Amino acid sequence: MVRALYTAWTGLRNEEKRMDVVTNNMANANTTGYKKIEVTSQSFDRQLAVKINDVTVGTDTVQGIGGVTLGVKIGETYFDMSQGSFRQTENLYNFALSGKGFFTIRTTNKAGETTTRYTRDGDFTVTKDGYLVTKDGDFVLGESGNPIQIPGANTAEIAVNSMGEIYVGGNYIDTFRLVDFENYDALSSYGENMYEPVDGAVMIEAEATVQQGYLEMSNVNMVTEMVDMIAVTRAYETNQKMIQTVDQTLDKAVNEIGRV
Repeated sequence: MVRALYTAWTGLRNEEKRMDVVTNNMANANTTGYKKIEVTSQSFDRQLAVKINDVTVGTDTVQGIGGVTLGVKIGETYFDMSQGSFRQTENLYNFALSGKGFFTIRTTNKAGETTTRYTRDGDFTVTKDGYLVTKDGDFVLGESGNPIQIPGANTAEIAVNSMGEIYVGGNYIDTFRLVDFENYDALSSYGENMYEPVDGAVMIEAEATVQQGYLEMSNVNMVTEMVDMIAVTRAYETNQKMIQTVDQTLDKAVNEIGRV
């Protein structure tokens, strides 16, 4: 009986985590370059239940009575890196990646420490010094690993071809440093749409091409997320009712049958 309470509790915790994932996806449905998060569920390892001290078969004999499941738990969370739709902006400093790959970004924290991170969000702008930066002011890196600086960026016409080569007035300036990873499970999320590699991440050459004047939108499907939210809510309510039922049964056992 108590195990039933525990099993229902694990179900509640599992649905809470699933709801967190669904609501986070919905909140970022309009975030440029955002990749939805998926979550899996799995059961705890089954355990073999046995009789102990059973005088009918002998106290030294161990007799199996079947398997016992201990509820459900979160299996893993992972990124759905499928391509999002493109939105045309006609902004010369907006870029979308078609295919697998990431822009390389250099971020700086309050202590002045720099970290290299990666994103699909190509909503860039330029500083007064001509440096290409993200909306948060982080530098966009070129193929040499240095920040991309565009001379006369505020007045000149910038052109970027599908290979990521940047030209101003017909003169070559730099090339976007585009990278990819062998296994996306080796990436951890940083903020809404940036990623950083963890131990074991293997960097490979990107296959993506650059589309100037476009942005890649989130790959979240709001209809699918709404359906998932309804399913999670119903599963949560089912586990609640199970706990209430077991609680009522225990109440009868203690206060009615026990009194007899």
